[in-house]
Amino acid sequence: MSADAPSRPPIRRRGYVEVRWRQFRNAPRPVVRAVVSSLAVAVVGGLAYLAYDLALSTGRIASGQDMRAALLVLYVVVVLAVGAIATYLVVLLPSGTGARARRSPWSAALGLFAALPIAYLVLVVLLQVVRPAVLG
Repeated sequence: MSADAPSRPPIRRRGYVEVRWRQFRNAPRPVVRAVVSSLAVAVVGGLAYLAYDLALSTGRIASGQDMRAALLVLYVVVVLAVGAIATYLVVLLPSGTGARARRSPWSAALGLFAALPIAYLVLVVLLQVVRPAVLG
């Protein structure tokens, strides 16, 4: 360094939480779209399941027609399938050169594994928080 060069202030190191918050705020748009599509399908399917569960609990549907287990399996399969397909279609691999973007089965696997906790958390909120609040 020469004596003429302006002195720069030392670079401040960011903390762990500050770095993670910045990453959360600046998430890549395709990844956000894939997660939001899984979340939207999970919420709509979860609300339909909750409506069926409430109708069964209040006696509007006869107890002999209880299909909650089958509907839960169908709910999870649909959320996982939509998560995998949406992520496969939306999240493209960087191509390096050229304008051609590539898709990979790894994108579908990422969407599948990201949709699993989304489906679980939506069901937990609906059945453990919303259902008791509605039933009183």
